[in-house]
Amino acid sequence: MSKLVIVESPAKAKTIEKYLPGDFRVLASLGHVRDLPDKKSQLPKKYQKEDWASLGVDIEHEFEPIYVVKDKRSKKAISELKSELKKAEELYLATDEDREGEAISWHLVELLNPKVPTRRMVFHEITKSAIQEALEQTRDIDVHLVQSQEARRILDRLVGFPLSGLLWKKIAPKLSAGRVQSVAVRVLVERERERRAFRTGTYWDLKAALDKDGSKFDADLVSIDGTRIASGKDFDKDTGKIAEGKDVLLVEEEMANELLDKLEGLDWRVQSVKKRQYTTSPKAPFITSTLQQEASRKLGMSASQTMSIAQRLYESGKITYMRTDSVNLSKQAVTAARKAAREQYGDDYVRDEPRIYSSKSKGAQEAHEAIRPAGEEFVSPKKSGLSGRELKLYDLIYKRTLACQMADAKKTSTSVELVVDVDGKEVVFRANGLKTDFAGFISAYLESSDDPEAELADQEKHLPPMKEGDGVDCTDVEPIRHETKPPARYTEASLVKVLEEAGVGRPSTYASIMSTITRDDRYARKQGKTLIPTYTAFAVVELLEDYFPGLVDLQFTARMEDDLDEIARGEGSKVEYLHQFYRDEGAFDDQIKSGEEEIDNEEARVVHLSDFPATLRVGRFGPYAEWEADGETKKIDVPEDIPPADLTLEHLEELYAEREQWPKALGEDPETGKTVFLNNGRYGPYVQLGERIKGEKKPKTASVPPNVELHDVDLDQALTYLSLPRVLGEHPEDGKPIEAAIGRYGPYVRHKRDYRNLDNVDKVFTITYEEAMEILSQPKNNRRRRKVLKELGKDPESGKEINVLDGRYGPYVKLGKTNASLPKGVNPEDMTLEKALELIKEKQK
Repeated sequence: MSKLVIVESPAKAKTIEKYLPGDFRVLASLGHVRDLPDKKSQLPKKYQKEDWASLGVDIEHEFEPIYVVKDKRSKKAISELKSELKKAEELYLATDEDREGEAISWHLVELLNPKVPTRRMVFHEITKSAIQEALEQTRDIDVHLVQSQEARRILDRLVGFPLSGLLWKKIAPKLSAGRVQSVAVRVLVERERERRAFRTGTYWDLKAALDKDGSKFDADLVSIDGTRIASGKDFDKDTGKIAEGKDVLLVEEEMANELLDKLEGLDWRVQSVKKRQYTTSPKAPFITSTLQQEASRKLGMSASQTMSIAQRLYESGKITYMRTDSVNLSKQAVTAARKAAREQYGDDYVRDEPRIYSSKSKGAQEAHEAIRPAGEEFVSPKKSGLSGRELKLYDLIYKRTLACQMADAKKTSTSVELVVDVDGKEVVFRANGLKTDFAGFISAYLESSDDPEAELADQEKHLPPMKEGDGVDCTDVEPIRHETKPPARYTEASLVKVLEEAGVGRPSTYASIMSTITRDDRYARKQGKTLIPTYTAFAVVELLEDYFPGLVDLQFTARMEDDLDEIARGEGSKVEYLHQFYRDEGAFDDQIKSGEEEIDNEEARVVHLSDFPATLRVGRFGPYAEWEADGETKKIDVPEDIPPADLTLEHLEELYAEREQWPKALGEDPETGKTVFLNNGRYGPYVQLGERIKGEKKPKTASVPPNVELHDVDLDQALTYLSLPRVLGEHPEDGKPIEAAIGRYGPYVRHKRDYRNLDNVDKVFTITYEEAMEILSQPKNNRRRRKVLKELGKDPESGKEINVLDGRYGPYVKLGKTNASLPKGVNPEDMTLEKALELIKEKQK
């Protein structure tokens, strides 16, 4: 008889099996084996007519969830597990040690109904010693953790399904909403509102280029006659003027230039020299949220990419479990980090005593240790056998872990004030220097910042030796204009930081939230690393603020997490909590019903922007604006690439005036006598033969090639485009036409369904019949095959290969005849077999 161990993924199973005795068999459940249904039809028939069927939760009887095995893959996995369990004398459930993992183990027991001894086996790293220890210290399933996970899952369903349905009805189809997602979107919208309300302030200062005994340095103007000059921090963001109560001198351009003239030829002397020695300590080792933030800043990875790569590193035994909010390190890890740091940097760089970190998280710990390299001895990145992004992320984790046990950095800051007498007034400039006396932990790792100016302030800057009374030479003075800046938009890293600090959601969920709000640019679009909320996001947030204010309130949502944590600790009741949230008088169910009756569809689609005199709405094809001018109502689509904070009526009026120039009549077609028009539509410029008349057949159109300037398009050129497809002759085998044309994906020649791409547009008009036949005669197997970007492995069900391919629509995963596009923003390198199977499963529904 064997002993059966069940984990979530094949990769994890493969790694664990190496460390177990030969009589152990390790199989994968392939993630969650069952879940709440996606639609009524997935429910058992006896439930399908219930009022609550669409939720999949019996809200009338203690919020009992109706779990179903939804896909063939899970059904096959369960069948294989049951078959293997019949041969086993013991069952070990070795799913992840967080709430999700605990729930998967519970579901497995419910489905498998084991008759043999069943043990819960937990570990935070996949190493031989950790697996052996886990075998010796098994426990029962923690029902409180399961209840907490179940409460969270039900809560998300009770919020997400009805609220998403409401948004579909009132604003636009295919919108989604959720507890944490809605708060995240509101944070983005609030920042965009702040940027729109922001008023820029302008101020000037002077920068002096100085020389002391041949050493050059810079100094900035700081005060005139004892009054500090104004800087950005002194301005009111709402008025663009100096804030009330600030005793500062605003230097404007005229004053700066006057002072510049008066400084010429004057003596400069050192008024004071102040030095300050200080130390800085390393940050704690990584938890889920800080890993996501740093990987974004340093490596340019999205939260989902970071978690996908970290999952692979964990399952291959390289790092400890990557879903954790604990900064604690085990004694074994502290010893390993100190040893590695000592070997790499020397004894002086390792702190005398181990540094102990404690978690600031209010909630229950999802795991008991920070993210670190696995094992009793840390493997250096160079010897890890890793490459690409896996190596980069492992290197980040390795260095951060070493740094936390290294000595403090010692620095000396120097502030030198220099004075010039101008018309009897003391004009003071200041030069700042920074010197690292001992690098300590900085030798291994220095945390990044979302503020570029803060990072610049930490850079070394050396000043020449100076003392009070010394004279210095001024070689140049430059007046500099400054503008105050609106608060920066969020990046994924800074948004994750805000959510974590507020206690909203759990770090393990942030990756999926970031993916959801940026998917298809529905709620936010990325510009570099910056997240810009869409107009749809504004409409949704306004509706939620008006009718469901609690759901988009950071403190309210954080308290929900506290309540769920109480359930995890056995201090709260799942049923009582869900009843209070959903079923009590005036609770969420009543709010949804009120919203369906009270929310006006037209008003829900209106986006209210401060100081915007037009009506802005979210429509079926995107945002648009309407306003009255010159006795008429003007209406125009709002380009999505104009951020809400920057939208002005003046800009829209310019776009409207430009649009009014279209269509342009180019002349008459000599064959039909119809007017040929040049127009610019939603999908780009095109030419059209004849006017569009309601009820009649649509006129013929042809796209203008993207490399053609519109002002260069004349009647002859337009007729050339309209003449396509160009018939070159008949195929000798079947008499079907050989044509040349320009399609959505560029120029081509074709015979029936056999399309062959041409390398430039001009060939469409010059290619001969003979040349086209030569291209078409080439064997199809010589045509360009789709490039394999990544091999993922075999489908557990069919045994067929699954790969990531490079397609004309972008990268996609392929299993047999099923193709599933990768979600927008997902890097092919980050795809795993498990994720590919999920995409394929969704495609096959």
